[in-house]
Amino acid sequence: MDHAVALFHAKQAGHLPGYLGLEWLEIRHGFARGRFEIGKQHLAPNGYLHAAAVVGLADTACGYACVMSLPDGATGFTTAELKANFIGTALEGGVTCEARLVHGGRTTQVWDAEVKSEATGKTIALFRCTQMVLNKPRGNQ
Repeated sequence: MDHAVALFHAKQAGHLPGYLGLEWLEIRHGFARGRFEIGKQHLAPNGYLHAAAVVGLADTACGYACVMSLPDGATGFTTAELKANFIGTALEGGVTCEARLVHGGRTTQVWDAEVKSEATGKTIALFRCTQMVLNKPRGNQ
């Protein structure tokens, strides 16, 4: 397991990504790939994959890759906006996500992610988010 993947696996324990059972395959500057195996915790009461589980995977992939892609001097980030278009579902098996940096600016980053069913290869959701890059205050100038 590469260092970044191991680091993020350890950090998510006891937090939402850990409870969702998110697994990371690759995390690097400008890119992340992760997955989860569908379990009861990922389903809505109607038995279908819950939208929040899909968004949780996509948003976390974008967030972890954002950390790996912060510009020099940045102290972190926060999500300013996110959007998801759901165009399919999965009822069993694995769900995978690939997140890619679209814009890596000094104050913002824009990320796109695609979530797919591993069993069928069909797209479940298209996701986009804007991350606001956080910097230490510079004081009075």
